[in-house]
Amino acid sequence: MKKNILTLCFCMLVLSAATGLAQQKINRLDSVRNITATGFLSPTLSSDTAAVPVVMENPLFYNYNFTYKKRLDSIQREIPLSYNESVQKYIEVYSGRKEMMGKMLGLSEYYFPIFENALREYNVPMELKYLPIIESSMNSHAISRVGATGLWQFMFSTAKGYGLNMDNFVDERKDPIQASYAAAAYFRDAYAELGDWLLAIAAYNCGTGNVNRAIIKAHSRDFWQIRPYLPLETRNYVPAFIAAIYVMNCPEKHQIKAQKSFFAMKTDTIQVNRFISLTDVAQALSIEEDELFDLNPSYKKKIVNGSAESPKRIIMPKVSLTNFAMIYEVLNNSSLDTDTKIILASNDDRRLHKKVKVTPAPERKYNPVYHHVKSGQNLGEIADQYHIEIQDLKVWNKLKGNNIVPGQKLIVAKSGAIIKTAEPKTAKKYISYKAKSSQKMDKI
Repeated sequence: MKKNILTLCFCMLVLSAATGLAQQKINRLDSVRNITATGFLSPTLSSDTAAVPVVMENPLFYNYNFTYKKRLDSIQREIPLSYNESVQKYIEVYSGRKEMMGKMLGLSEYYFPIFENALREYNVPMELKYLPIIESSMNSHAISRVGATGLWQFMFSTAKGYGLNMDNFVDERKDPIQASYAAAAYFRDAYAELGDWLLAIAAYNCGTGNVNRAIIKAHSRDFWQIRPYLPLETRNYVPAFIAAIYVMNCPEKHQIKAQKSFFAMKTDTIQVNRFISLTDVAQALSIEEDELFDLNPSYKKKIVNGSAESPKRIIMPKVSLTNFAMIYEVLNNSSLDTDTKIILASNDDRRLHKKVKVTPAPERKYNPVYHHVKSGQNLGEIADQYHIEIQDLKVWNKLKGNNIVPGQKLIVAKSGAIIKTAEPKTAKKYISYKAKSSQKMDKI
């Protein structure tokens, strides 16, 4: 009996030590030392500036936190906010990134009303407004390693499919308003196809095709059941999303304070039907050019390419009476010396432009076919016999002239060529055909 008790105690000690080492390894992976200025893992762990951080999985959930579970239940609305080990890991990651999440709280004051208007228009859950936190850290200029762009990280083809425009002047994937409406439309369609919000969110990361294949393999439509069959990033994407919702709703529980946003909270919006320089507008407003560009991130050249057929939006800090006259002058009487031709952008999906290593074809070895010159033959006759050109005969045999002698060996074909010799001449050739009812069979 005592021996059994001692054996059991020893096993428990070994298990405790193993899980402790695993936790230390996780803590090292998620430590602030590995986090870049953008709030994600260092390039040694992930080269994608907009990637979901990777956490290690542990089959034993030994630190179940009932407090986290209770808080998630209290903020759950339409999207199920499950609590499990994976969600717990990401809560630890994001709650540990106090500076980053403080910035997200500050930026949310400007961006969330924009996101909510779009989500409301398409009647999809308001909780989806938290996705740009894990997609781009709410950075309109974010570009992933494969070319996904903007707050909502749209790929080129998906953006085109949802009505976003990309040309030499504008990239609407970076437009907070336009991109938010496109994202809301995507979620509406994904939910209509998949019938589950966690699956729709997973599809936003990896596509509905990957999700449907995982459903077939798992014989289930539950995200947590199909999760092992999804791409690695998508497996982490949904838990990270749930954790981001938790931290954004419970910042004070983790000593996270909102940082002041650099965005002007009070703004004016105007529509222009001509080409306008954002630099000129910034000067008229007496603000920094970058400040205005951050409010209008979709204009690549800092030029608003408005026209009568397609007016463009400019968002600016609320205009004071002292600046009104100068703004009016810029918007109505300024001129730009620039080419106004619109050129549609090409697909910038970097996966389509990977350099392919070209292996040079091995040098061909030729086994030539020879002809022995007979008495009275000339180059023309030999060329006709083999259906080749006289010039080929000269080149292959390094002949400087047309003189050849009986018995001389000439190359008349290279390896692999089909050798055709002249057909013997016959006195007559006949061509026959089947006549129509009113015709007779003729011979030509």
